[in-house]
Amino acid sequence: MRAAFLTGIGKIELGERPEPKLATPCDVLLEVAAVGVCGSDLHYYRAGGIGAQVVSFPWVIGHECVAKILEVGTEVQHLKVGQLVALDPLIACGQCDQCRMGREHTCRDQVFLGCPGQLPGALSEYLVMPAKCCYTLPDSMNLAQAVMIEPFSICLYAQRMARAQRGAKIAILGSGPIGLCVLLALRAEGECTVYATDLIQERLEVARRCGAAWVGNPRQEDVVASLGKLELLGMDFVFECAGQQETLDQGVELLKPGGTLLMVGIPKGSRISFNFDLLRRKELRLENVRRQNQCVAPAIELIARGAVNVEQLVTHHFPLAETQKAFELAAGYRDGVIKAAIHISQPS
Repeated sequence: MRAAFLTGIGKIELGERPEPKLATPCDVLLEVAAVGVCGSDLHYYRAGGIGAQVVSFPWVIGHECVAKILEVGTEVQHLKVGQLVALDPLIACGQCDQCRMGREHTCRDQVFLGCPGQLPGALSEYLVMPAKCCYTLPDSMNLAQAVMIEPFSICLYAQRMARAQRGAKIAILGSGPIGLCVLLALRAEGECTVYATDLIQERLEVARRCGAAWVGNPRQEDVVASLGKLELLGMDFVFECAGQQETLDQGVELLKPGGTLLMVGIPKGSRISFNFDLLRRKELRLENVRRQNQCVAPAIELIARGAVNVEQLVTHHFPLAETQKAFELAAGYRDGVIKAAIHISQPS
């Protein structure tokens, strides 16, 4: 079967790999329909790794996946051949202390789709996954909506972690696909005022359409000073969605005493730093956000009933043969790209 292999830094080539087979009675065989290009995929593409997760080339990446079921294992009861499904790309062991606590996203023995050294990714024609990772989609949902389920579910989890009260003042730093999905989740599930920043003007226009009360570009103004004038007491919550030292610093400055910084973005390196004097004097809370802990199903429900418009974030579409072009576009932030989707098959 055809697959897109990451063969070096900034280089993706189309090649062949064996077709997967069902390994257990609880598996399903999938025909991949479409895959979104994620920010973590771009880390692998640009730098060959994220922290300790280093790619051994060649490697198939991709995990924001929608697919059609071709075959089900003998013990699979809730799925049928022909159904379209979205994937939770995390396979948890289900037995460790974290899984027993309802924290499958921090499972001690997990494997993740497309993660180096764990499970080859979704940028291929066929895929085998456990049935428990597959979530059926309504007939009314299109591929652009479906391919956004995985990133939106992460942001829905981040929004629920914040537990923001009605009237909360919130800043989102970084208005890429993740920042915009956080914005949509906040606007759908709570009455709050949200401010958004980004370095790319087109993304700020989308943030405004998604419900941001104010948008600002750090290249054009001092966003900390501007937001300080709008919210004299500071922010209740800041969602850092860029994975940059500058935005982490801005988040600490923007928060009111007792506020919470939710770190959703993934930094390039393994270490970041904080102004500890400011962090301590304000008694700020730091929250890491990892994956989509039990939020795939509610994400599908919100998208299906039209509570959030994630389809508008899918700005570019490519066939599998043009995966290199898709990654070049997304990595270069060109042509107003927010989310690039790679179409592998067209489910009937």
